[in-house]
Amino acid sequence: MNGMTLPVLGYCTNVHPCRSLEDVGRMLAEQAAAVREQCGFEIAVGLWLPAAATAAGAAQPAAIEQLRGWLAEHRFSCQTLNAFPFGDFHSERVKEQVYLPDWSDVRRLDYTRACSRILAGVLAAGADGSLSTLPLGFKQAEQPAGFLDKAIAQLLALAQDLNQLQQETGQTIRLAIEPEPFCLLETTAETIAFFNRLWQAAATAGCEPEARNHLGVCYDVCHQAVEFEDAAAAVGQLDAAGIRINKVQISCAVELDQPADLDARRALASFAEGRYLHQAFARQADGRLLRTVDLTEQLALAPPAEWQTAEKWRVHYHVPVDAERLGPLGTTRAELVRALDAIGKLAYQPHLEVETYTWPVLPGVNAGDVTAGIAQELRATRALLKR
Repeated sequence: MNGMTLPVLGYCTNVHPCRSLEDVGRMLAEQAAAVREQCGFEIAVGLWLPAAATAAGAAQPAAIEQLRGWLAEHRFSCQTLNAFPFGDFHSERVKEQVYLPDWSDVRRLDYTRACSRILAGVLAAGADGSLSTLPLGFKQAEQPAGFLDKAIAQLLALAQDLNQLQQETGQTIRLAIEPEPFCLLETTAETIAFFNRLWQAAATAGCEPEARNHLGVCYDVCHQAVEFEDAAAAVGQLDAAGIRINKVQISCAVELDQPADLDARRALASFAEGRYLHQAFARQADGRLLRTVDLTEQLALAPPAEWQTAEKWRVHYHVPVDAERLGPLGTTRAELVRALDAIGKLAYQPHLEVETYTWPVLPGVNAGDVTAGIAQELRATRALLKR
């Protein structure tokens, strides 16, 4: 990557069920170790812990020591936590519940604080850490009065907490706000506008240095590809605006490049499932975007005329990042290549993790295929980074 030392590549463990700290030890010993063995090279883990586990862990130094011990025992480093899903990410139905609590709710601040304490406890000496989090809230949900002011106040409180944590531990931990379709921050333009407002509020509160040091974005490649954004332009715009990309989630979306093809739409219909939200966009010839909050079989099999005549569709469904096609369907792997090229030109190195959390619900995938599939994703991504 642009002459830089090849970064340690990780994957996000939100693909594996986790309901307690004890689940982490089993996951590292079994699934994560199997992934590394099949990779043939050292990998990092980007841990995800639900709120119930983080509350217990942050309150008990012995629990953090145990977590550090498990990582050392199984020879894994951990530079980043996924602090986006708050509850059970593997329940029967997650959908829009993943955006709760939002950033106006003190529970979100408390959860993120707990995650920061845990991450500081497992980071290698002198290493930086990152915490990815939701983009404030879900646009389809009703926000309380003064929502943005409340969210900004809590983000600035967190920035000061992270600054204090840095003074206490020597560990620099940064928040990475993750834009996503149909959320309050979904496009790069919306993200930049929000951060400008955030910086102004930080200056007024007298904590702008802390805010700029500890608050930034998580660039999820799938999310911005679904929005039909140009990755190189988006990364450049964030950098020019002084917004640090603290984390990159390496991910690909489903692409329907022949919307008039019934067989291709039938294949897409198999991706309509009940656990996760799969926002869908269609780009027309004039560049106008059509959008719907969730992919359904009805949309895929009997779309409105303007969807059927669109140039292409993209769906927020994380698919294996090594796949250029899935039968009659395409993927946004070409966008991933462009995004990694742009990230490689930054003056610093964000944390990089593969995040195909949908392996357990991918059509036609057996449970035994998951670790092999993740390993293949990591090998393919490493090859891209070595170009």
